[in-house]
Amino acid sequence: MRESVLEYLDEALFADGFDEAILGFTDSGVVVYDEGRCLEILMLNGLEYDEAYEFYSFNVVGAYVGPKTPIFITCVR
Repeated sequence: MRESVLEYLDEALFADGFDEAILGFTDSGVVVYDEGRCLEILMLNGLEYDEAYEFYSFNVVGAYVGPKTPIFITCVR
């Protein structure tokens, strides 16, 4: 999905290790991720849910890297 995003955007910031959680991007060129899928990826890498959520909250969502910082949404299915 990263390659698909880059077909439309000249520059984009990505959250490392979460390419399979990319949903798309906003009209301002910010990459959008599925929170639930991000947590699944962390759990597939050996973390329990509580550990994954704590890591995700602090290290992923809490990492501001400028105006193009990716956003993470909760998908309701």
